[in-house]
Parts: sequence; C-alpha cells; structure tokens
Amino acid sequence: MSREVVLKDMFLTYFIIGLLVSSFSVTVILLIRKWFGRQLPAKWHYHLWMFLFMALALPFIPTDLYNFSSLFSSGDINQINVPSSNMKKTGTDMMQGLHLIQDFSVSVNRPDLSLLNRGVMGLWLSGMLLFTFTMVRGWLRIRRIKNYSSPFSNQEVLVLFEECKKRLQIKKPIEIVISKRVQSPMIFGLFQTYIVLPSQHESWLSLKNYEYIFLHELNHYKNKDLLTNYVILFYQIIYWFNPLVWLAFREMRLDREIACDTSVLQLLDDRSISEYGNTIINFLDLSKRSSNLQLVTQLNGSKLQIKKRIEQISAYKHSAKKSIRKSVFIYVLATIILTIQLPFVSAFATENDRYYFKNDGVVHEDLQQFFKGYEGSFVLYDHNAQQYRIYNEEKSTLRISPDSTYKIYSALFALESNVISPEESKLSWDGTEQPYEAWNMDQDVSSALQKSVNWYFQELDRRTGFETIQSNLQKINYGNSDVSGEFSEFWNESSLKISPVEQVQLLQAFYNNQFGYKERHIQAVKEALLLEKNEEASLSGKTGTGAVNGKNINGWFIGYVETKNNTYFFATNIQNEDDSSGSKAGEITLSILKDLGIYNENGGEKYGEKHS
Repeated sequence: MSREVVLKDMFLTYFIIGLLVSSFSVTVILLIRKWFGRQLPAKWHYHLWMFLFMALALPFIPTDLYNFSSLFSSGDINQINVPSSNMKKTGTDMMQGLHLIQDFSVSVNRPDLSLLNRGVMGLWLSGMLLFTFTMVRGWLRIRRIKNYSSPFSNQEVLVLFEECKKRLQIKKPIEIVISKRVQSPMIFGLFQTYIVLPSQHESWLSLKNYEYIFLHELNHYKNKDLLTNYVILFYQIIYWFNPLVWLAFREMRLDREIACDTSVLQLLDDRSISEYGNTIINFLDLSKRSSNLQLVTQLNGSKLQIKKRIEQISAYKHSAKKSIRKSVFIYVLATIILTIQLPFVSAFATENDRYYFKNDGVVHEDLQQFFKGYEGSFVLYDHNAQQYRIYNEEKSTLRISPDSTYKIYSALFALESNVISPEESKLSWDGTEQPYEAWNMDQDVSSALQKSVNWYFQELDRRTGFETIQSNLQKINYGNSDVSGEFSEFWNESSLKISPVEQVQLLQAFYNNQFGYKERHIQAVKEALLLEKNEEASLSGKTGTGAVNGKNINGWFIGYVETKNNTYFFATNIQNEDDSSGSKAGEITLSILKDLGIYNENGGEKYGEKHS
C-alpha cells in the first residue's frame, strides 16, 4: 500500500487520539485553574497554558520516543483459538519450484473502516481549509491597516515611547503608526513590529494614557505574545473540530491580558492603578471590527473580558506575594496528570511504528521491476561483506504484522521452555475440522513450520505462557514486542509488528545463536526451516500471509541462503489491497536471488562474480 493509502487508513486513529488528548488536556488545565488558580501569580496562571501546547503536540510525536505499549499488554494464557467456520481459506498449496514450503493462511475478520477514514479525513481537511481562509482574510486586514496607516509624529509622545522601551529593556526598533481603521491600540508583526494607535482618539489621550498603552503593548512584545498568537492559530486550525480547544484559547487570551495588566501595574505607583483601569474602560464601547484580528494583541476586549480584567486591577496590591513553592507544586501536578496520556497515545498509535535503522554500509538496490503491482521491500545481508542491500528503505523500516513468520520464534520459545523437545515435538490433532486438509493430522515442529499449522503454534504458545513469550520477545528485541492483541492471534494482523530490516537482523542473531539459547534448539528450528538443498547451496525460510476479511493484504518470505563460502539473510515483504501472499513474496525473492547470482534451483554461488 502506498503512503497515501496508509495515511487514509490510519487517519481515524489519529483523529480520535487528537480529540481525546486535546479534550483531556483542556479539562485538566481548566480544573487546575479552578482549584488552584488563587495560589498562582498572574504570569504563572497564564503560563500554565503552555502545558496545553505541549499536550496538543503529542499526536504528532513519533511514538517510539515514549513507547509504553508493553505496560498494557494483556492476554489469557489458557485461551486457544482454532479457525472458526466463518474463516476463509487463502493461500496456495506450494511455491513453484520448491517442494517443502506450503503457504497456508487463515483470514481474520476486521472492521472495514476505509470509507469512514476517508470521510473523516475529508471533513477535517475541509474544516482546516475554511479556518485557514479565515486566518488569511484576517492577515490581509492587518496588512490593509498597516498600508493605510501613517507615521505617528507627536515628538513628545515618541520620547515617552522610547522611555517606556528602556524601562522594559527592549532594544529592537518598533514603529508607531496611526490609523483610522482601528478602534483600539494594538501591536502586531513578528519581524517588523508595529504599534497602531487609533487616530480618532488623539483628542482625549493624555501622556499618562499613552504611557499605559505603551507599557501594555510593549509587555506583550517582551513576553513573546505575538509569537504565541501564531501558535494558537495553528492549533485552532488543526483542532478546529474540538470546541474545548476554542474555549481553552479564549480563556488563555484572558489570562494573558491579566498577566500583561499585572506586569504593567508592577511598574506603576498606587495612584496610577485606577487611571490605568480607566484607560482600558475608555476603549470598551468601541467597534468590534478589530476584535476578530487574532494575530494582534489589543488593549481592549469583550465586555466580559474587560470586566474580569478591571476586577483584577481593582484587587491588585503591590505588597501581595504568592508562594513560589505552591506554584512549582501546581506545575509538577499538571505535568504528572498530563503525562498519564503518554502510554495511552503510545498504545493507541502503534500502527505508526517505525524502526530507525542506521548503517553506513547500506547499498540501495533498484528492484522495482520485481515488485510490479505491489508496494514492497527487500532486505539482504551479506555475512562476509557485512553489508546490507536494501530496496525501498522507507518500507523496509516500517513495522507491520509478522503473520506466520512469527512461528519460527514460537517454536524456539517452546523448545527453550521445555514445552517440546527436538526429539519429542509431536502434538495430537484434536479432531476439530481445520480449513486445510494438511492441518487435519498430528504435527511435529518440522511439519507444522512447513505447513504453517495455526493450531499447532497456538497450542505451543498456550503451553509456553503469555509472560514467557512476552519476556522472550523483549529479550530478542522482536519489533515492537507488543502482544496486547488477542493471545492466540497477536501475531496475525494484530498488535505485534516488525520491520523487514529487523526480520533480517533477528535471522542473523538466530542463525549465530546470539540469543544464548541451547544450540540443539536452534538446530532443531534450522532443520525445520530447510526448504531446498543442492551441491552448491541450501535455502531455508518461512512465508507469512496476512489475510483480512478474505483478502490477502500482506505477504512475507524471510530466510537465508547458505553457500560453501558465505551466508545471506533476506526478508521480502509485499502489500496491496487483495493479492499479497507469502507464496508471491517467495516467487519475487527467488527471482531477486537468482538475478543477484546468489541462489537458483540448480545451485551455485555466483555473487562474487557478478558483484565483485
């Protein structure tokens, strides 16, 4: 599947994550403000909203930076599922040219959410476009205000402005302009900053009024509130669908104005406090046209906002100080509560798992001709050269369901746990009718791997036990090691994921017994994986087919080629919407290995001749 298809199929997951994370975060911050707001100074009260910025970014952070999914793994170690009557047969009986491999698979039923995914994605994009258009329109209004404004020429006021800048230790040039298009003083502009004064009110503004206006707007500049406006708008566009986010940013703007008012009051004497409040009130009955300009900060606001600000100004006392310890405690509490979301986001977004692979010796192959009709990847490791050869690096590092390739390690874990032994690995068929005739008989580890017998490995896993399997997967670093899906099917288009690169790395570790397992157990699995041998080389491997709702969507073939002088480890994965099987992955693999001169049915290692 292409990146676009994956994005569409995953969108509903991210939409739900975004909705839940944003709603929970807003609720937590609102409750903390309500319960502990009086304990916080005005600036700390406002900066509490910065936690919301961080929380809203969580759905966009790669989940492997905080992968806690293993904490939520659960399963019933006594449960065993055999294919039910509504499961459909998929797969082929035999890969052409190989006489021991049989690629059997059983389809699992999953809800088809593709239409819903596309519908929600379309709705979200439509909303984003609408609110982006609204933002652009507001930005154009600001440009018109700037273009139709004139320089402020009152020298006495300009001298006062420079004095206010010095008091706040601001050195950057800020231009003062006057305009008929605004009804309240405002400040805007990230790179070139402007303070706009309403020209129609020059008649009543005194030097003191100008001082209060300048101190207010310059405090917004000093506190980086102009940049904050853009961050708020970005999140409002992304989370336009959540009314709680809009409520939060409305409250945040109020807290910002109160914090700014408090900063100004700290610079004034007690007699000037009421004058500052009256200056704000004088702009209350002005036109609302400028109130929708969200990229600016203004002296005035809504009537409710002005009322709360005046109440705070009236209650202000220079001598009042609040405990910093209490403020730190409240911030720590907010951090702890909001961090609770991390395991949830990690567990909910495991579909978007990627293995970050770094190897300077990688050679990138162009093998597109072998993958016609499929999104696929191929990874080969040359043991002697200690070199990886990769086709489609993006897909080769994306973690997906291992399907039946997991059975290699299911067998190994069972051997290590003494559930079976190399000499006694036979399990009796219980008589339940299976979807394939080849499954309706007793099996040992060799026949079960060759025929990919689900019930055999489900029984091995049941006897091995959930905790042991989880421990072993983590020990060998098997992909995301997430077994939180249904215990008997976590490896079959469910929670467990692994990338093709990791498949190859694990095969190397398995082949050389870097796990520290008993050598005879490794050897028993190796013998069961052997597919074909001739005078020049031998081929070992395992297929896997992921079938969902009767369609083969995921095909694997992994293994290794042993020659007289070298060993090559490989993993091939193919995907499309209804025709990807392990058998097809095997055919593609054999074609590639033959083309590279590594293996063909008539034997012979020619890799050194072709790639010297």
